[in-house]
Amino acid sequence: MKFTKMEGCGNDYIYVDTAREQLPASREEKEALIVRLSDRHFGIGGDGVILINPCAEGDFEMEMYNADGSRGKMCGNGIRCVGKFVYDKGLTDKEEINVVSAGVPHILKLICKDAPGYPNGKAVEKVRVDMGAPILEPEQIPVIPRDRDAHRAVDMPVLVEGKEYRMTCVSMGNPHSVIFLGEEDPALEDLDLERMGPSFEHHVIFPERVNTEFVRVIDRKHVQMRVWERGSGETLACGTGACAVAVACVLNGLTEEEVTVSLRGGDLAIRWDRAADTVFMTGPATTVFEGEVQI
Repeated sequence: MKFTKMEGCGNDYIYVDTAREQLPASREEKEALIVRLSDRHFGIGGDGVILINPCAEGDFEMEMYNADGSRGKMCGNGIRCVGKFVYDKGLTDKEEINVVSAGVPHILKLICKDAPGYPNGKAVEKVRVDMGAPILEPEQIPVIPRDRDAHRAVDMPVLVEGKEYRMTCVSMGNPHSVIFLGEEDPALEDLDLERMGPSFEHHVIFPERVNTEFVRVIDRKHVQMRVWERGSGETLACGTGACAVAVACVLNGLTEEEVTVSLRGGDLAIRWDRAADTVFMTGPATTVFEGEVQI
């Protein structure tokens, strides 16, 4: 099977064009293959696998899987790389495309540079993604709030490992809990996410598990974050997480609507257009290498 390894801010996935490559038909065999391919010691290595499928409802479909074989509904860094994959390989010549993920369409604006030898004479350098409206209703995220009648889970207390944190929950197609660090908390780089992350991910108030972002606000236009992703552990970046962080910052009055989110793998520009109620994410997409693997 031919594959392409790509990354967006260090969030790396294995990409396969299913119009040209054949995967196992059964769900169990497919999930087992994804786990094996994602393994950084015995496979190709990555935060998961993204399948690029033909799509009647859009230009392409993104079918995204985490490293543990579980299906993900959306991946912000992953979908930027889908845009680069299909344009750089000449599967489209359009610089604005519609990519459907878990039934939801997303418009991608491809930002290109001249690249002689590529099918379109250009290659994608960055991608701006319309990530859609943030979901704030607790039952749709989903999260079980302390106040069952709450309309939003903003600055909500949660007890984890005997410590009370204040979190804001947002879904960007997948659930996120955003934790803002205070002066009394350890430095961002000193957090033990390998210990803390699973306690948040599997907390009883998250019926579908959760991604957790730990955030330090630098100023009104700049924040830093680390992320623990359900099914993958700590990753260098999370696009939907960065979007959730930007929304949570605005809801808590901490930043402007447009903010730079610095992740371990790089920076993403996030803007929550509240008038249109949609979040835009702009960031890089990079091809690492291509190859073939025996499946």
